[in-house]
Amino acid sequence: MKNLSKYRAIGLLVMLLALTSCGNSKSDTSENKEANSEMEKEHSEGEAEEVMLTTKQFEALQMQIDTLQMRNMSGYVKANGQLEVPPQNEATITTVVGANVVSINVIEGDKVNKGQTVAYLSHPNIIQKQTDYLNAYSNSQFLKKEYERQKTLYDAGVGSGANFQKSEAEYQASRSMVKGLEAQLQQLSISAAGVRNGTIYQRVSLRSPIEGFVQKVEIKTGQYVDPQTDLMEIVDTQHVHADLMVFEKDVYKVKEGQKVTFNVQSIPGKELTAEIYSVGKTFEQNPKAIHVHADIENKKGNLIPGMYIQGRIQTDNTKTLAMPESAIAADGNRFFVFSSEKEDDNWAFIPYEIIKGTQDGDWIAITFLTEQKLNAKYAFNNAYYLMAEMKKGESEEDGH
Repeated sequence: MKNLSKYRAIGLLVMLLALTSCGNSKSDTSENKEANSEMEKEHSEGEAEEVMLTTKQFEALQMQIDTLQMRNMSGYVKANGQLEVPPQNEATITTVVGANVVSINVIEGDKVNKGQTVAYLSHPNIIQKQTDYLNAYSNSQFLKKEYERQKTLYDAGVGSGANFQKSEAEYQASRSMVKGLEAQLQQLSISAAGVRNGTIYQRVSLRSPIEGFVQKVEIKTGQYVDPQTDLMEIVDTQHVHADLMVFEKDVYKVKEGQKVTFNVQSIPGKELTAEIYSVGKTFEQNPKAIHVHADIENKKGNLIPGMYIQGRIQTDNTKTLAMPESAIAADGNRFFVFSSEKEDDNWAFIPYEIIKGTQDGDWIAITFLTEQKLNAKYAFNNAYYLMAEMKKGESEEDGH
């Protein structure tokens, strides 16, 4: 019996030891799992997503690296319109008498100076005006002498007052006629002095009243033209300006002195700038908008009145952090920029989430969601390429 009790006690002890060992083993396993989980979590949190580029890749992509910049970001009003010139800088050439076109000295596109002859006209009416003037002038000279003779007699008390008054009236009337005919000859660019000296001009010249370029020629050689018919148009393109239409809802934002940026088809890829010098005070009804005139600051290329323009009027300025549009990449509804740091012969790019703000041309105002290092450098282009590379790296890790 004693031996049996002894064996039972030993068996019970063995079972207790086994249970204790089993419990410790389970506890160790649970603790190990928790420890491993914490280590994995810490590793996951500490590991930053990044894109690595070799120097050769960096140069091939022509990466642009720079520090963050504060920039004046403008709110703007979109406005379309066309190029125009002020009324005083365009002219229509006409004739004051009906005549035939003898010759045309210019073609469309030619530059002309003020007073330059652009065509010659001829007609019997032109010759008749010169002979009328010559007859009137000769008669006036005769009447002048008669007036002076009657005045001398009247002053001496031997002449009739009635004769003196009659001669004076006839002389003054003849002078008025001469001056009227002289004015007509001047409109025809005919020298009255030349006619008085006996020259009769067979043709007269049409002259440009302003300096500029010939825009239209609406006559042909030999053609008869009526008085006040439009024969040519001259435009001084040095004074071409932007004429923009601003809709009613935006009128209160626009004022003189604001800057305008715009594009024209004749200069592709080039942005021109202008400054508003006049804001209209009356509405056009269809569409309901006002005219805004802006003086072009960097006149380059062939700017021709009538060209269609697309512009933006800068209405306010706020200085804020901004980056080029090419520096920002989208990932769903989130936006990122990439910091840049050189590591030996490679370049590391790390994404940082931002919120986009106002866009002004190719620049976009940004706000970081995390604090950034001072003087950190960022990629200013190829952001979409960097994002694609980062996504490709994540896909490869998931597949592995």
